[in-house]
Amino acid sequence: MTEHETHQDPGQGADRNTGAGADRGAGRDEDPGTRRDDDGTGDGAQVSTGKETAGAAEAAIPELVIISGMSGAGRSTAAKCLEDLGWFVVDNLPPALIPTMVELGARSQGNVARIAVVVDVRGRRFFDNLRESLADLDARGVTRRIVFLESSEEALVRRFESVRRPHPLQGDGRIVDGIAAERELLRELRGDADLVIDTSSLNVHELRAKMDAQFAGDEEPELRATVMSFGFKYGLPVDADLVVDMRFLPNPHWVPELRPFTGRHEEVAAYVLNQPGAKEFLDRYAELLRLIAAGYRREGKRYVTIAVGCTGGKHRSVAMSEKLAARLAAEGVETVVVHRDMGRE
Repeated sequence: MTEHETHQDPGQGADRNTGAGADRGAGRDEDPGTRRDDDGTGDGAQVSTGKETAGAAEAAIPELVIISGMSGAGRSTAAKCLEDLGWFVVDNLPPALIPTMVELGARSQGNVARIAVVVDVRGRRFFDNLRESLADLDARGVTRRIVFLESSEEALVRRFESVRRPHPLQGDGRIVDGIAAERELLRELRGDADLVIDTSSLNVHELRAKMDAQFAGDEEPELRATVMSFGFKYGLPVDADLVVDMRFLPNPHWVPELRPFTGRHEEVAAYVLNQPGAKEFLDRYAELLRLIAAGYRREGKRYVTIAVGCTGGKHRSVAMSEKLAARLAAEGVETVVVHRDMGRE
């Protein structure tokens, strides 16, 4: 499910494996709150596995949420919402491994403080393993919550038919047969759930809002931005949400003493920003992004890519991207700067 599928049911395309969501890296370089990735490849996720030392404080047990429910009811959407809120998310983890996952989180020295596990109950033995794991967690004093995603038979049938996929338990029967079998298997778990969400009439954003209300606390959902400079002669970025064109400003390429440098050099940046309309554009566009960001948060969109282009992606777009990223960071938006085409000429 993507952020662009605004009218999609929360269960459509669900039940796919999602990567584990860890806390994103903090900023570096000159501007607080920004991260820079000049080659556009991005920094790989880093996991701290510091060794235990004698006399270390007792490991803190992570908070645990178990997400389960009917296939097609929106389990993956709920999991992605928690991932965006900073939870470490594991999809389709065998129930017998849940206590092990909690133990590993406790050894992470606070790096994994909140774990969400998506459990897909496909058979009686699977369910028995889950009951045993829950009893083990209770004996250890682990704080856990069970979120159960429910939906009507009509809604589930519509969702499976829309994506042309069989229900995982229908076998040689019909979709409704699989739904009935799964509902019976999950009946006891539903009764033990701390939170039951009926997604029959919810879309993606409405389900996200319900999850935010339960797990985001008083904090406003975080928005992360990628500001990407690029050259139009190399093509538009395919993943851009917003595109802006800097070719209305004079090109430093035609200034011999500036041509060898990039927009990250002070002389080039000063030349670009001192052109008529440049600072006015920066002020007004930053104000427009403030308005857009507020709307994105309301709609549950957590990531935005802002593409800033010029002819070759070396001077004007780079300088403006750096300034725009600094503005966003000052507004509290976690920002990554990517210069896609710098160095390609």
